[in-house]
Amino acid sequence: MTPFYQLTATRLHGQSVSMADYAGKVVLVVNTASHCGFTPQYAGLEALYKKYAGQGLVVLGFPCNQFGKQEPGGADEIAQTCHINYGVSFPMFEKVAVNGAAAHPVFRYLKDQLPGVLGDRIKWNFTKFLIGRNGRPIKRFAPITTPQKMETAILAALETDVKP
Repeated sequence: MTPFYQLTATRLHGQSVSMADYAGKVVLVVNTASHCGFTPQYAGLEALYKKYAGQGLVVLGFPCNQFGKQEPGGADEIAQTCHINYGVSFPMFEKVAVNGAAAHPVFRYLKDQLPGVLGDRIKWNFTKFLIGRNGRPIKRFAPITTPQKMETAILAALETDVKP
């Protein structure tokens, strides 16, 4: 079992989830924020999720308040922004830290496997990590990369990645 599948996270309203639940799927992990210039990317992420969920894509949203305090609300406010304003139906998790000593283990692992321009740090909201069906990280995308620009990489992972 890959290290990714050994990790767990807590959904927005308290349910603990093992990343092993996503074994055999292509996973897109995104650190999100409700009051960010990139927040409209929720719509594009949802469109990708709806388009490719049947082929095995899952998007996992992790709200984060570390960048400009752009995710100040609690679970209910986050859910309202995601579901009502952007129609998000993909899994959303509780607010986490992505940098520093308190960084969530999912992000510690992903940053270690796919360092960015800032090394082991995430630059801003809506940094995205693509993980193959085998649980191995494939590619890191910058916040400015729109969901539509990731579609080719997602399709390649869906078509060529082997199941665990």
